[in-house]
Amino acid sequence: MTTLKGKRIGFGLTGSHCTYEVVFPQIEALVKEGAEVRPVVSYTVQSTNTRFGEGADWIERIEELTGFQAIDSIVKAEPLGPKLPLDCMVIAPLTGNSMAKFANAMTDSPVLMAAKATIRNHRPVVLGISTNDALGLNGTNLMRLMSTKNIFFIPFGQDDPFKKPTSMVAHMDLLTKTVEEALQHRQIQPILIGSNE
Repeated sequence: MTTLKGKRIGFGLTGSHCTYEVVFPQIEALVKEGAEVRPVVSYTVQSTNTRFGEGADWIERIEELTGFQAIDSIVKAEPLGPKLPLDCMVIAPLTGNSMAKFANAMTDSPVLMAAKATIRNHRPVVLGISTNDALGLNGTNLMRLMSTKNIFFIPFGQDDPFKKPTSMVAHMDLLTKTVEEALQHRQIQPILIGSNE
């Protein structure tokens, strides 16, 4: 088992606001394991207020959990490549929109820049998907990322097969185990698991 003590882990949040409540305990778990967690937030996180909470509040919460100021611009994220390299980059939740951009090399947010910088250094990027079209139009992007070197997935499954048959969500409670395996360049198995319900 890989220890996370002293590991520098980037943690990217994208705009699946309904998933934050299950993600934040996993951030806390990484910190408790001794990891240095550097938060990175997309523009959507910064600018969107929903029934699940206000963007500014989520950012304040992640900064309190990690002890670091959130990286909130592409310019601030770029040094994670050459100057402040990460041992691992996590994006959880990863929306379908960000997944499509990442799969097609579009770097237009702080989170995607942090992921690109990590891939450039041949370090693992861990993805926790949360998207309504994983089994729809985004399926090709999901498969492209699954077959890309140094990209690893938190195990995922359909969250509501009958009402939302193309939707898939990662089992975020497996985040820490996935990171531990990814640091050894191994994909935790199985990747596809049952419903979150």
